[in-house]
Order: sequence, then C-alpha cells, then structure tokens
Amino acid sequence: MMRKLLSGGLCALLLSVSLSGTAMVQDAPLVLQRDGRLISLEPYAPNIVRVTFGVNRAAVMNPPGYGFVAQPSARGWTHTRDAAGGDVFRSSKMVVRVPPGALAPDQLLHGLPLDALNRQFREKYFGRWKDPDTFNDALKITDAAGKTLLRMRTWTMAPEPAEAAQANAGTKDLRVAATFESPADEHYYGLGQQQQGWMDLRDHEVRCWHDYAALGGESVCVPFMVSSLGYGLVWDNSSKTVVRLGFNGQNVWSSEVGDRVSYFVIAGSSADEVYEGYRRLTGVTHLLPSKVYGYIQSKAIYPTQEQVLAVAGEYHRKHLPLGVMVVDFLNMTKQGNLDLDPARWPDPAAMNRRLHAMGVDTLLSVWPHFSKGSLFYDMLARKGWLVHTRNGVPDPGGFKAVIGPNIDTTNPAAAKWFWQQIRDRYIKPYGFDYVWLDETEPDIDPAKDVFWIGSGRRFYNVYPLFHTASVYDGFRRDLGDSRRVMILARAAYLGAQRNGTVFWSSDIVATWDMLKRSIPAGLNFTATGLPYWDTDIAGFLSPVIPADYRAAHKPLIDGSDVRGTIGNYEDYPELFVRWFEWGAFQPVMRAHGERNHNEVWSYGKQAEPILAKYLKLRYQLLPYTYSAAYRSYQTGAPYMRALFMDFPHDPKVADIPDEYMYGPAFLVAPVTEQGATRRTVYLPAGCDWYNYWTNQRLHGGQTVEVDAPIDTLPLFVRAGSIVPLGAGEAGVGQAQKVASVKVYPGADGSFALFRDDGTSYRYEQGGYSVTRLTWNDAAHRLEHAGAPAWSGPDSAVVSVIGEVHAAPTN
Repeated sequence: MMRKLLSGGLCALLLSVSLSGTAMVQDAPLVLQRDGRLISLEPYAPNIVRVTFGVNRAAVMNPPGYGFVAQPSARGWTHTRDAAGGDVFRSSKMVVRVPPGALAPDQLLHGLPLDALNRQFREKYFGRWKDPDTFNDALKITDAAGKTLLRMRTWTMAPEPAEAAQANAGTKDLRVAATFESPADEHYYGLGQQQQGWMDLRDHEVRCWHDYAALGGESVCVPFMVSSLGYGLVWDNSSKTVVRLGFNGQNVWSSEVGDRVSYFVIAGSSADEVYEGYRRLTGVTHLLPSKVYGYIQSKAIYPTQEQVLAVAGEYHRKHLPLGVMVVDFLNMTKQGNLDLDPARWPDPAAMNRRLHAMGVDTLLSVWPHFSKGSLFYDMLARKGWLVHTRNGVPDPGGFKAVIGPNIDTTNPAAAKWFWQQIRDRYIKPYGFDYVWLDETEPDIDPAKDVFWIGSGRRFYNVYPLFHTASVYDGFRRDLGDSRRVMILARAAYLGAQRNGTVFWSSDIVATWDMLKRSIPAGLNFTATGLPYWDTDIAGFLSPVIPADYRAAHKPLIDGSDVRGTIGNYEDYPELFVRWFEWGAFQPVMRAHGERNHNEVWSYGKQAEPILAKYLKLRYQLLPYTYSAAYRSYQTGAPYMRALFMDFPHDPKVADIPDEYMYGPAFLVAPVTEQGATRRTVYLPAGCDWYNYWTNQRLHGGQTVEVDAPIDTLPLFVRAGSIVPLGAGEAGVGQAQKVASVKVYPGADGSFALFRDDGTSYRYEQGGYSVTRLTWNDAAHRLEHAGAPAWSGPDSAVVSVIGEVHAAPTN
C-alpha cells in the first residue's frame, strides 16, 4: 500500500499497518522517491517536522546541521495515501501533504500561454525553456483543522557560478533554494538582526549572514522566521542565505552552498507555542546571574583598574544601584598574550575583591585574536588552531598585524584550550565573573578560509555558536552548577541562546536615526527565539559632528556643563536620556560607547536625576523581570515581545516598529524624535490599558497621543496585570524582596513570581520557589498560593490601581 521507498531495498521507515490502511510512524524519516529525487519527512514532535529534498541519498539522510540538539520523535504521527495517490503525514497538530510524482498539467506552475515558435526562439537565444535544476515537488502543510500554514511549490539544486568555483580551487559546491507561496495577509518576523528599521519583514530582502559593515549596523544571521499564519520556519543551512519575502506572492530562500534543501516547520496556535518548538530543537535559554538583570556600566574603555574602582565607588557613594562593571578590550600587553597589562592592572584580584565587597561583579573582554609574536601564536599556528586559508596560512584579514587571526574554536581541542586559558589566567587567579567574547562573527570574513569543521563558505555563520560554547561548556564542565554563566557576544546562530549568552547590536552610531532603527532590530532579534539582546545605550560610535552643528530642535537637556563629554553634540544628553529610558526596558540594560565619560552623572545636572529615576525603576522591576526571564527559560519565548506575539488578532499591530511588550504587563513606547515631548501610541485591541504614570484607564484598539516630557517614557500596563515590585535602591546582590504588588483591574490575571539564589543552576533541579498570584476581577480579589512572597498583612503590600485601599485578600 505504500509508495516504494528508497531504492536498493532500504526501508528507512518501519510501519505498523492497520486494517484501515493507516501506518503508524516509527522514529525514522518517511522517505519518498520521485524520479531519482528524494523527499524526507522527519517528525520531531506533534507540531514539528523536518523536510528535506535532494538527489543524493546520503545527503538527504544525514542529520540536521549545527545548532540542533533535539532527537526525532514520531510519536502520534501516521502515514496514509489520499485518493490521488499523494502521501499524507498527520499528527494531532499538523498535516503534511505531498502530491504523487506525476502531477496533472493544471497542478504545475506555469506562466501565460506562449506559442511554440516563440519558445523555440527564446530557447535558442536565452537558454532552456525549463530550468533543469528546479523541481516541482510541491508540499502543503496545514494545522489539524485544515488551515493552510505553508505551501512549497518548487526547490532548486544548481551548480554554483563559475567565478565561485574558480575561487574554490576546483571544489564543486551547489546552490540550493526553495520557493513558497506568500499570501497577501502573511507577515514575517525574526531572522536575526537587521538594522535598516524594518519590523514586518514582508517585502524585504534579508541578507542572512554576519556582516559587520551592513547598512545601518551589523547584521547577524539566525535563520529562523516566525509567520503570522501560525508557524515558524528554521532553515537548516549555515552558508550565506538570501531570503526574499512576499515579492510576487512568493518567499524564496536561497543558500550559497548546500547538498540538500532542509528546513523545519513548527506549527503553533500561539507565538509562544512556536518558540517552545524552537527551544525543543535548539536548546534552552538559561537564566543569567541575577546581577546581570540589573545595570551594567561600561565605556570604551576604562583603561586602568583605578578608573574601574573609581566609577564603581561613585555609584556606591551616590547610592545608585549597579550590578556589573566592564573591563573592555585592549587590556593585554600584546594581543593574544591573554594577560592584563600590569602597568594598568597592577592587582586585578584586589580590584575584584573590592568590587565584590560593593556588590558589583565584573565582565572581562577577551578577544579571539592572536598576533604574530604573541605568547601563543607559534603554537596555535603549528597546531592549525587559527582560522586559515586553504593553503594553511593563518588569515589576519585586513587588520593590522598587531591584531592577528582568530582562533578556530570549531576545533574542539582549540576550544578547550581557549577556555582553559580564560579559566586559569583570568577567572581563578583574579576572580573575574563573566566573559565578553567580542569579534565573534568572526570579524575576519571566512569566505576564503577553512575552519576545522570545513570550508568557511559552507559554514559561514556558525562561528559564534562554537565560540560561545567553548566558554559556556568549559564553565559548566569545570566549575559545576554553583556558578552561572554570562557571556556577551556580538553575533549569534541557531542554538547560541543555550550558551548563557547575551547578544548586542554591535558598534552602532550614536544618532537619533540609529535609536529609531534599533527598536525593530531588537524586536526581530528576540522574535528569532533568542531572548537576551541589548544595545550600547546611546550608541557606540560617535557620528562626525560638524563644527557648526545645531540640533534640529532646542535640546530638552542643557549639556553646557558637560562640554568635555559631549563636545558640540549639543543634543547628545537628550539622546542619552531617551536611550537610557528605553534601556530600562531591554532584556539586559548596559551603557557603553566611545566617550570620555559614560556614567549617569556624566551628562549634566539636568540629565542625572532622570537617569537615576530609570536606573532605580529598573531595580524596582527586578522581581517582575526575573520572573519573566524564568518563563523564557521554561518556554523559549522572549520577554521583549513584538506586538504580533500577544495580539495576533489585531491586524494593526503587524508592522508597528517602535512599541512592544516587556513581559506580560508593560507596553513600552520609546520616544525617538529629538525635541519631542509628545508621541502617539497605539493601544492593541482586546483589553483595556492603564497609563503607568497617571493610572488613567483607556480602551484598547485606539491610537492616543500622550505627554512625553523628557523625564517620561510612554508606558502602559495591560488590564488584568499583576506587577510585583522590589526596592529601587536595593542591589541585586541581596535577596530581592517584594516591596509592593500592583494590580491593574479590568480582567482576570495571574503571575508566577519566581525566586531562587540568583547565582547557581540549582533551579534546573527544582531549587527555587514560586508564588502564584491570581486576580479575580469579578470578586475584585487577589489570591496567592505557593511559597510566601512577603511578610506582614497583604494590605501593607498590595495596591489595586483605581482604589484608595487594597482589596481584601486571603
């Protein structure tokens, strides 16, 4: 009853056949043969299936590429044939239909009619009428109710261009592509980081590869896209990939190098169900150390330990909370020596002891470059542990010789050695807490290079996955579960979220335009399934400021008292304040940049109290943020959430680039226009909203204009929300006590308040507590169950917005 499987008698799928003709699928792919072409359908969960097309059996049967950790599971899947002879692959969540090999003419893709003589002339002058490298193996995926999620029409496997083959020194790579239908009402999100200002990726071409020099700011490729129709697509190819979405009613994914077309489809009745599928495929997002959710102070660069201690001491003196101080790059005696220049860092261990006594941890930048003449260069070159050209020569790219080539951490021996040096030269002797892995694209273009795992063209995008894993795996292996990992990295790939990693938007320019573009860049990055992303608050690179520069509008912050910091960039304090306000509602809050000074007191007497206000608000929100982060660990879903995730039935939110949800309660609408003191905000339909600052209640589904003076970030809270708050001045080194709980009535609501030690991985084995807070709107009552969250009467802690006194609770 089944279609013949692989030739040669190989049965790739074991079936238990019932009398009804339905076959129960076992844990092996269903492989269909179509005139020498192979189609593999391999389930990983009831809502996840891997689809592979190819002409080479070994390539089709190989497991997915780098980044994936899940194992196939066909539990609950069945295989049948329909009346037309097509194959139907079904679970409780999705249905995959593959037509028989011989499609009827009216089922094939074709253009408008053209007579035979025209075809003859065109073929003579322009080549074959039909592309011999494109195949009409259609595929349709629906949900269990029959709603179409995805329809693939063709796939392509073609020789690479002649110039590429010549550059590859005779190797013959193939280009692969797949074409899908793009309904007019479908919208797309994710695909890593693009900084051109897009939110909805429809009608855009996404160049999915790591490109430091990309327009607007560095692009980062994570080939996972979420559709508004209720599915996610993970493209299983690590070479340079172009994704064209929506043009002429089609989506085209095209990769430079591949021996098959391979992708995963994740069905989900909600965005979070799609992210649960991504988590299953690529790994969890671990909780970060609790201090990392506070505030990270950085500058390019604090060049001495004296400056680091002075800055931290000033925060302490001013009673301003601080979680982490950063020791940035250029800290070695020579790039690659993996040391600290003793002239500038005479006693790093003592420095860290003093910082720890103030409740402040440290983040140390360790570059992956090794220059000629440095302590380890000759050994690394001899072992082949540096990224090198095809003739074995280490590749320094276009950088000066004092920088040198990258270490090849795709090589497990090199990766282990790199971690051991960090452990034994920085962490154990000096007490540094976390590691900043900069330059992790790698920043030297690997297209003409060779990694240990293979050619740089084939594995163009995977370096950040391996490089961050070298440190994360070493931490977990050598230091056990008692110490949480935090890695700051500049690029990412599928699965890199499982390496305790925070990703940032790279060396962006400090302008109002970049502030505006950064918001959708971050929303699409987190929509890719990597919850931890941040920016250098107020940008890294200074723009070129003309001598006669004047702000477009009168600056809202007078910076005349800090000219030594801002020069003649007169509206920069205003930009810093607006960016800082937004930074308080990023997954991680971190200030950085090329400036003389970069602390909250560095931008003038008018700016300092506003910056202190939002710094303290960040710490007030820690019980809420930390609980939202735990939910990301549980589900894989981000807590910096583009509006499509929570309001899928409101078409107006499909392409709003400058509003988002921070956790389940807060709608954040940053001000991105210089001189603006008001802005419009769309309040999504389906619920009521409260202005956080005034407690005014408003109906959803409308656009409102709100006051936004320089000290006010437009901020709204969804009705039904429960928001636990801590003390804004408490450091996160202390147990974050719940100081108050705000309830916003108008709908039923719930919140899981999560607490643990904040430093270890004991939560993985149940070492934590949860308090379940529930608001019954009809009864106007807050109930709580589980671990006690506060001492004393509820009336001293709980406040219901709009009421003079707290509602009675049990």
